[in-house]
Amino acid sequence: MLFSRKSKSTVGLDVGASSIKLVKLDHTKSGHSVAAIGIRELPPEAIVADEIRDREAVIFNIQSLIDQTDPKIKDVVVSVSGHGVITDRFTIDKKTGAEAEQAILFETEQRAPFDVEDVSLDYHIIKVDEDTNKMDVLLVAARKEYLQTFLELITDCGLRPVIVDDDAFAVYNAYEGNYDIDPSRVTALVNVGHDVTNVTYIADGFYQATRDVSAGTREIYNAIQKEFRLNPELTGKAIKGELSDSIDQDMLKATIISATDELTSGIELAFSYFKSQAKVDAIDWLVLSGGGALVPYLPEFLQSKLNVPLEIANPLRKVDYDPELFQYLQPEKIAPLLTVPIGLAMRKVR
Repeated sequence: MLFSRKSKSTVGLDVGASSIKLVKLDHTKSGHSVAAIGIRELPPEAIVADEIRDREAVIFNIQSLIDQTDPKIKDVVVSVSGHGVITDRFTIDKKTGAEAEQAILFETEQRAPFDVEDVSLDYHIIKVDEDTNKMDVLLVAARKEYLQTFLELITDCGLRPVIVDDDAFAVYNAYEGNYDIDPSRVTALVNVGHDVTNVTYIADGFYQATRDVSAGTREIYNAIQKEFRLNPELTGKAIKGELSDSIDQDMLKATIISATDELTSGIELAFSYFKSQAKVDAIDWLVLSGGGALVPYLPEFLQSKLNVPLEIANPLRKVDYDPELFQYLQPEKIAPLLTVPIGLAMRKVR
């Protein structure tokens, strides 16, 4: 969490490269319930990787989404990810106060691919070992310019970003809020977005690390559009499996699989790196979320290629909701796409 501004409801706003997702959760004694939900597709090139190329289109679609879900919404929890953000967990000697901050800043300098003077950072001490006099630190840092540009976009929509989080932490939060974490299992939460895939690891029952892969569903989208000569609207439907009666499924499967080389190799590399760093033999379980979980044939292919048991994330598993709120959307089908905004909305704003 980069910063925060107690309410009984929280709005999670996920501004992705292909669509904008919003979930408003009411917080009750028994858990969470959906108060509002909405999704709007963005023009294909409105956001590419970290770059907002069509600012007016993004603002228009965010404002339209607010109007169609709940026009009274002002405070939102948002998240960032990609090349402008780093997350890491590391161990340092136990320190307090200014000494701790200096040590963490030094570690940030060693890890960040950009000048720390240009960074907004936040950290959380997640574990202190009195026997070894060591402490584990969870770090998130974002380039100030990247963060400022994003926050200006949100405020220009007439909204107040009360918490800025990281996509990977939102995915972890959604998983932790809906599943019982097995401490004996090494789990990879793989959130496949349009341009970036977040791979978050859980071991010994706790968050361990995150690694971003610079690939997602955009390559698949482009391949489908080219192979079947579809317009953007029909391509968007095809990549979500909504044209099963209109296009040849064998050809669609072959097209999708042929466009996943960069994605699968990136995930394989991320798995190998974590196993070597964490000194674990294998990834025991994979939980797939994001738009990639909706792509036909992709989950089965990833399970086979990575040789890891896979399940599709359901961030609504322990969340109460009225199906009528989803209107034409099918909750059980689009649930993986809502992982980040649900994880954001599960945060209680103080």
